This record gives sequence, structure tokens and C-alpha cells, in this order.
Amino acid sequence: MKSAVISVFVMLAMFLFVVKQGQAAVTCKQVDDALAACVPYLTNGGVPSTPCCNGVGELRTSAVTTADRQAACNCVKKAAARIPTIKEDNAATLPAKCHVQVDFPISKNTNCEDIH
Repeated sequence: MKSAVISVFVMLAMFLFVVKQGQAAVTCKQVDDALAACVPYLTNGGVPSTPCCNGVGELRTSAVTTADRQAACNCVKKAAARIPTIKEDNAATLPAKCHVQVDFPISKNTNCEDIH
């Protein structure tokens, strides 16, 4: 498991290296995959699972530029629109509950263009 996580981070780092500067490296598939384990927390509350918090951490490390953060934000909004039972309060508290600082709010109401 540990080697798989390291492999993912190495591949992500290589991917970020070859992407042109100013162009978003984060894809909606990456965001969806990172936050998929968070759906139970986002819809029901409680305590986010370890895989959920790992995904939030992955999201933080992959969204390094303004373009990345804006792209990730837009992907979060699109994903939230597909799951109408997501509770906004749960989404807003997710990073803090996972002890991860994400440089943009996890919310379906964020204006992603305002993120820098």
C-alpha cells in the first residue's frame, strides 16, 4: 500500500513537471478519484474516513498553481452538482476535519475565478 501511494505521488510529480506552466495539471478525474471516498461524510456527516482524508491531501498536493486550484475548484463544483444530497457544512469542514489545508474552499457555491 505504501509503495502504491509513493508510486502515485511520483507519477503525479512527473505529470506536473511536463505540463506547461500556467496550464492546469489537475483533471476532474483526479478530483473525483481523490474525493470519492468522501461522499459518505459529505452526505451524512460524522468523521471522514482515512481514504477520504488521504484524497483531500492528494488534492492539496496536486493543486499547486492558480490554474490548478481553479481547475480543481471547478471539478469539485461539477462533482457536487451530481450529488444533490451533499451538505454544504460538511463540505466546508472537510479539510479541517482531515487536518489538511486546501487553498480553496470545498463548496458547490465558490466562484472559482476568485481563487489565486
